Amino acid sequence: MMEKTVKRGTRTGFTTGACAAAAARAAVEGLVTGQVPAEMESLLPNGQRVRFAVHDGRCDGTHAHAMVVKFAGDDPDCTDGAHLTADVQRLPGAAGRFELRGGVGVGTVTLPGLGLEVGGPAINPVPRRNIEDNVREAAGELLRRDGLAVAISVPQGEEMAKKTLNARLGILGGISILGTTGIVKPYSTAAYRASVVQGVEVAATTGAGTVVLTTGGRTEKFAFAELPELPEACFVQMGDFLRYALDTAVAVGLTRVVIGGMVGKLTKIAQGETITHANRAEVDTALLAELAAGIGAPAEECAAIAAAETARFAAERMQALGLLEAFHTALARRVVQTVTGRYPGQFRLDVLVCDFDGKKIAEASSHAG
Repeated sequence: MMEKTVKRGTRTGFTTGACAAAAARAAVEGLVTGQVPAEMESLLPNGQRVRFAVHDGRCDGTHAHAMVVKFAGDDPDCTDGAHLTADVQRLPGAAGRFELRGGVGVGTVTLPGLGLEVGGPAINPVPRRNIEDNVREAAGELLRRDGLAVAISVPQGEEMAKKTLNARLGILGGISILGTTGIVKPYSTAAYRASVVQGVEVAATTGAGTVVLTTGGRTEKFAFAELPELPEACFVQMGDFLRYALDTAVAVGLTRVVIGGMVGKLTKIAQGETITHANRAEVDTALLAELAAGIGAPAEECAAIAAAETARFAAERMQALGLLEAFHTALARRVVQTVTGRYPGQFRLDVLVCDFDGKKIAEASSHAG
C-alpha cells in the first residue's frame, strides 16, 4: 500500500510488466496450492520484491486466473488502472516448458523494428523474462512433471491503445507490456524534472567536473561500466528532460557532459528535440535515412528506413548490412553537432551509444582525439 504521507507528484508506481508478472505468479500459486492468494509478493526485474493486491482469483486443477490493477503512481500514464490479467494453464507431461501468450487487449506486433517477433504479442523482453522468472519460482516442483502456458490480457487494452502511438508502430489490437525495472518513476511530472536538476547540481559538487546523463536504468548501467573512474553522484537519469539537465550543467559550471543512450532517444536529440518524451515528438526517420546514406547504405534501404516508424528498424537494417558501428557513430556525431550548436563552447560533450542489451556500439566527442 502507498503511504498517505507521500507528497503528491513523487509517488512511484508499477509498470504493466510488473503487474502482469504479479498476476501470473498469483495464478500459478493457485494451481500449486489450490487457492489464488488475495495478495502476492512478486519479484521485480530490478531485484526488489513487492506485494500486490490480487483480484478475481479462481482456479481448478488445470487452470487458474488472477488480476492485478495497475497503479502508475504520479506518472500521467494512460494505462493507469488497467486490469493486468493472467490465465495460466497446466500442460500435462510437458515438463519444464513455459509458454507466454497474448490475450485480449495486448497488442500484436505486425511490423519489424521493435525487437519482437512479428505476429507475436507486444510483450517486451524484460517483462517476458520477469513473468517467466516469477512463474518458475512459484511453480517449483510442478514444473518437474508439467509445463505452464500463461496468457496475459488487458480487458480495456484496445481502448487504452488509442491514446498511444502503438498503431503507428505496427502494434495492433491493444497495449504493449513494458518496463525495464518494474517501477514507474513520475518522468512526466514537474517533480521528476526537479529531481533531474537537483541531480546535476549534486554532480557539480563532486569536483569531477562531469555529469553523465542517461535516459533510464539500462543506459545508466552501461555508462557506469564505461566510466568506472567517476563518482556515482556524477550519473543522472535525465529521463526525457535533456534541456533542463544541460541548462543546469551550464549554470553550475560543469566542463564535461556525457550522454549515454540508445538509438531512439539519441535520434530525437540529434533532430533537436530537448524534451524526448514519446508523446512530444516523433522519431525523424528521414534523418536516420540521411545518416545511412552518408555511410554508403543502398538507396532502397535508406528509403525503407525513411518510411519506417521506429529508429530500431534502422538499427536492425544497418546490422544486417554490417554497418551497425558506422551508423551509430554517425548518429553520435550528429548528436554532438546538434547539442554543441545549441550550447556553443559551453562544455565538452561525449556521446556513448549502446545496443538494446546495454553493450557499447559507438561513441563520438566534441573534442576529437
